[in-house]
Amino acid sequence: MLRSKVLIVDDDDAFRQAISIFLREQFSIEIREASNYQEALQQLDGVDLVFIDISLPGENGLHLTAKLKCMHPEIVASILTINDSPEYRAAAFEQGADYFVSKGAPAEKILEVVRSVLRNRGRAPPS
Repeated sequence: MLRSKVLIVDDDDAFRQAISIFLREQFSIEIREASNYQEALQQLDGVDLVFIDISLPGENGLHLTAKLKCMHPEIVASILTINDSPEYRAAAFEQGADYFVSKGAPAEKILEVVRSVLRNRGRAPPS
């Protein structure tokens, strides 16, 4: 079975690393990390899911989401941000985001997104 790949894009090193560790403990997946728009674009090959923070240096996460969906419409994009306003949610979905998760939400919300992607890609572990 192919191994799923998840990219976490966030300029907060500690948060990005914590999410990486958390996901590695829960799933047998490859985790990639990027701290900005340019780094993220360089790591998209073969990725199934990207968690994107809205607040990135330079081009923001909404721009990254739009570019990602234009270049690789098959990749699932999930916004993972502290900016949990209705305006940001609407903007994220307008740019092509498939999911929107607040950093303040329970960790289970992140796991739900990953499980959904794994299930839809036929890579979910047997129940």
